[in-house]
This record gives sequence, structure tokens and C-alpha cells, in this order.
Amino acid sequence: MKNVKELVLVSLFAAITCILSIVSIPLPFTPVPITLQLLAVTMSSAVLGKRLGFYSQAVYTLLGAVGLPVFAGGKAGFSVLLGPTGGYIFGFMASAFVIGWLIEIFASKQQNPKAEYLTILFSMVAGLLVIYTFGVIQLMLVAKLSLIQGLLGGVTPFILADIIKIALGSSVAYSVRKSLIKSSLILS
Repeated sequence: MKNVKELVLVSLFAAITCILSIVSIPLPFTPVPITLQLLAVTMSSAVLGKRLGFYSQAVYTLLGAVGLPVFAGGKAGFSVLLGPTGGYIFGFMASAFVIGWLIEIFASKQQNPKAEYLTILFSMVAGLLVIYTFGVIQLMLVAKLSLIQGLLGGVTPFILADIIKIALGSSVAYSVRKSLIKSSLILS
């Protein structure tokens, strides 16, 4: 990282992801719980961009890997990363990069605030698809599920709630991004 400002922003969004992972609602038919992590992941990259957004999720992942109880439901360790839900966590880093990359390419070129907001929204949807892809692949491999079973257990129960989280997150990220750009804390 280039400076203290970036370190603080990365740490802040890693901490937000840790805090939002506490909210974890287990479902009886799948090892994948309902969480608020998606909100933090998508907002981190929408606000910070691909590099710092990725770093924030990498820090979150490393904190959990070394044993801090920051994964969904207070879990921790490499066993979580190698278990049925680990793909979603790896997907957080990839998603953060993709969302930030798309926003850096398209949002900064928008002169119209509505177009910029829609760019953020659609970038977050693309990021959600990345998380689902990583998550379902590992869920299928670890739990020995078919593609249909993986989608039914790892995507279908979460679509509506995730769309709501993205709608909320895109609004918040748009406002926070504008404020941080205005304050010269991040580049546009």
C-alpha cells in the first residue's frame, strides 16, 4: 500500500466485513448460511476500487485463516477455507477485484449521476455472480453435489436477499464514494 490513508481504508473495510459476518442465519438444508458479508464485500470494492477492495477482502480472509473468529457465525481457520463454504470467501476477493475494475473502467467516465449509480449497481451484480461461481464450485467439490444440487443449496435460497443487499449497498457505496472523492481520500 502506498500510504497510511490507504492502509486505514483497507483496514476499515476489512473490519466492516468482519462485523457483518457476525450476522449469520443457518439454513437446515445447506451448509451456506445467510450473512451480511456480501454488503461489505461489494461496498468495499465499489468505494475503494479493485486494488484496495481486493486488499480489504484479502486481509479479512487472512484474519480468519490465522484463527480470528471472523468468518460467518464466528468460525475461523483453514478448515473453513477448505470446507463447503470456503469458495464464497475466496470469491469475495475475486469479486472485489471485478467490481472495482468495472467501476474504475465505467463509473469514472460517467458524467450523469444516474449512469454512475447504475454502473455501480451492475458492477455489484457482476461481483455477486463471481461469488456464486466460486462458492458453488467449492460447495459441489467438497460436498460432492451435482451442479443442480450446488445451485439449489448455494445460490437459490440467497438470490432475493442478495439483490436487496446489493440495492442497499450500491446506494450507500455511491454516496460514500462521492464523499471520499470530494474529500480527496480516494481518486475518482
